[in-house]
Amino acid sequence: MALCGAALAAEEKRGQVTNLPLPRFVSLKANEGNVRRGPSLTHRIDWVFKRRDMPLEITAEHGHWRRVQDRDGAGGWVHYALLSGVRTVLIEQDMAPIHTRPDAGSPVDAAFELGVVARLGECTPEWCRVSAGGYKGWIEKTALWGVGKDEIRE
Repeated sequence: MALCGAALAAEEKRGQVTNLPLPRFVSLKANEGNVRRGPSLTHRIDWVFKRRDMPLEITAEHGHWRRVQDRDGAGGWVHYALLSGVRTVLIEQDMAPIHTRPDAGSPVDAAFELGVVARLGECTPEWCRVSAGGYKGWIEKTALWGVGKDEIRE
């Protein structure tokens, strides 16, 4: 039985190794992570990610290797041991207000600078709970990279 185009589009793409959704977000577990041209130690290192907890997007899998990209689309192949399922996000708006509740009218507890890496908590369709530097609260999802536009987290 063949699926029609709409049903096929609704079907999630899954990794051939983990059977987890692709693309998906993870974070860098290590202080440094070699980014290789291909999925093996014999492939050349193109550059090194040097920011622990940085959010990354997995776009493909091959054995113990994951093809990842950062906020700017830079990436390559990284060994899975360097990645963590702990979710983080990158603040994409300078002095982004962190609210006490998921409501623009609620009090602001803090403001995060552009480029801050924050731990991701629950998300509604428009807001996410984040924490960084001892501060926590709610931020509009549009100010973040590292969470899906339609992603809901509890």
